[in-house]
Amino acid sequence: MLQAKFTIKEDQLAILNSFKEYGFKDKSSMMREALNLLKKEREQQKLRESAAIYAEIYQEDADLQSLTEAAVKGWPE
Repeated sequence: MLQAKFTIKEDQLAILNSFKEYGFKDKSSMMREALNLLKKEREQQKLRESAAIYAEIYQEDADLQSLTEAAVKGWPE
């Protein structure tokens, strides 16, 4: 595995030093999980933002609404 050097605040170090209390075998595994969670949260945020943009576009476009309604006719609800 690769190594990285970074700077953290004292309260963050206290959390990192409590890795066993959080069920991790070491600080590195705790950091890897934290980074994975951050990545997942950022991806979810991007999806929410994208959905909001599409919803806004749909709300303002009558032609798109008509096209969508025509496409779903005959589909089970």
